[in-house]
Amino acid sequence: MEYIYAALLLHRAGKPIDEENVTKVLEVAGIQTDPARVKALVAALSEIDIDEAIKSAPTVLAAAPAAAPAEAAPAAEEKKEEEKKEEEEEKKEEEALEGLGALFG
Repeated sequence: MEYIYAALLLHRAGKPIDEENVTKVLEVAGIQTDPARVKALVAALSEIDIDEAIKSAPTVLAAAPAAAPAEAAPAAEEKKEEEKKEEEEEKKEEEALEGLGALFG
């Protein structure tokens, strides 16, 4: 995926997507490059209109945000459960302290 990200970054910056530039981006990111993979990526992308591919991508990406709210609900429930547990623990601590207070009262 890093190789594709490098190519997209170069495209966004208006730089040519060639072996040298892809390799530079990856090396700056701290990724050890495989020259064969870089060459294959550059060759594959030379036949693709990246702008057209990006325009067609939102139909696939549009479904992803719809799933996000469904995932947020369980997180909210977990947070409520944690809050309840904390409140119960606080009550137990208060009761224990009250019991100790009766000993010295």
